[in-house]
Amino acid sequence: MEITLTKMHGLGNDFLLADDRKGFVAANISYGELAAQVCDRHFGIGADGLILILPSTSCDLGFAIWNSDGSEAGMCGNGIRCFARYVYEKNILRQKIMTIETASGPVICLLENDGEDLVTGVRVDMGPPRLLPEEIPFICPADKTIEVPLKVLDQAFQVTPVSMGNPHAVIFLDKIEGIPLEVWGPLVEKHPAFPEKTNVEFVEVLSKEKMRVRVWERGAGVTLACGTGACAVLVAGVLTGRSGRRAEILLPGGSLAVEWDERSGHVYKRGPAEWVFETRMKIKAGHCGFLR
Repeated sequence: MEITLTKMHGLGNDFLLADDRKGFVAANISYGELAAQVCDRHFGIGADGLILILPSTSCDLGFAIWNSDGSEAGMCGNGIRCFARYVYEKNILRQKIMTIETASGPVICLLENDGEDLVTGVRVDMGPPRLLPEEIPFICPADKTIEVPLKVLDQAFQVTPVSMGNPHAVIFLDKIEGIPLEVWGPLVEKHPAFPEKTNVEFVEVLSKEKMRVRVWERGAGVTLACGTGACAVLVAGVLTGRSGRRAEILLPGGSLAVEWDERSGHVYKRGPAEWVFETRMKIKAGHCGFLR
């Protein structure tokens, strides 16, 4: 089987996209196996995840994302922006307001352009945050879910868990530069308090309107940005009194504008989505290779 893969990124959080509305890919290889092969940065193309364009009976289109380790994620904030630009500029869905079906529920994307055919940015209605322990999911000894003590090695973190369609552990620190992200990240990700594992955000508050973040993503490791993570950071910032309801979230790959609307309770995120390249590969179970 031959497959076309398009590489895109949102603030350096990179993805491979494939159109599988007709089910050809799924008929030949599992999405998880394909993701692990093509996302490998040494033996594949390299990416943080694989995104599939799928049909939907309830929304305009269906969205599915698989992490680089082959595990499925419910939602991806940077990935959904890439998805929206892809389907618009590929003439799959030529409308500037899209309702996309994800494993975590419907997501609305509003496309911005320069008056022509090119998308310059995507504003995403991420819906309301999920804060109950069973919704995240998060196991805690009491009803408290704001700044819950969490012991990792010799560190006692204060963790605020938030779900934006996938679980996040938000940890505020005085400084985040120089922290052992590759040590702390996987330990928090796999902590027993998070039965489905978790994404992890270490946050430094610069002001009520600006926060700096470093990310360890569940199933992907260190990434340059995380859209759902940026939303979770803002929510945690509001809940702990560190942030206003609108802030710029600074990530290693760039910044996202995030707002938690008080009236609707929804979180809105705006940011870019960029093309990188497109290629074709031969795919079969257990192996993939570039077409020459």
